[in-house]
Amino acid sequence: MRFALLTTVVAIGAVACGKKDQNQTQAQSAPPAAPAAAAPAGPVVEVKMTGNGSTRAAFEPNSITIPVGATVRFTSVSGFPHNVAFWQDSIPAGGAAALNANMKNTIDNLSGPFLQQNETYEVSFANAPKGTYKGFCTPHQAIGMKIAIKVE
Repeated sequence: MRFALLTTVVAIGAVACGKKDQNQTQAQSAPPAAPAAAAPAGPVVEVKMTGNGSTRAAFEPNSITIPVGATVRFTSVSGFPHNVAFWQDSIPAGGAAALNANMKNTIDNLSGPFLQQNETYEVSFANAPKGTYKGFCTPHQAIGMKIAIKVE
């Protein structure tokens, strides 16, 4: 009788531990992978960010024309850190909303993150109204690092 009771208790304990282990395994499993970033729908236009970090800095080219829906890929080449930011009062009506929706990892309104060497940052102009978008590099604005992006 004691053996049967002991066997039953051990069996119940094993089943309970098994369920606990299964729950723990499920809880400890890796979270689902984040969806991959969507590929740009329109053409991608490359802009280099260059300079020596103190007296010379530039977007190359500093003036571009792109179609609606294009993506501008900014690459920090030298003279970093760089970023791209836009003056809200110098872009077309409705442009701020479109850019804010399309700019990821911003550090401020209409301001992308700081990039180190060989890092890139993409700004999509999907749903952006036509017109000229004037931007600058926050750390190098005083030495004239500016860009004009004309959306046609």
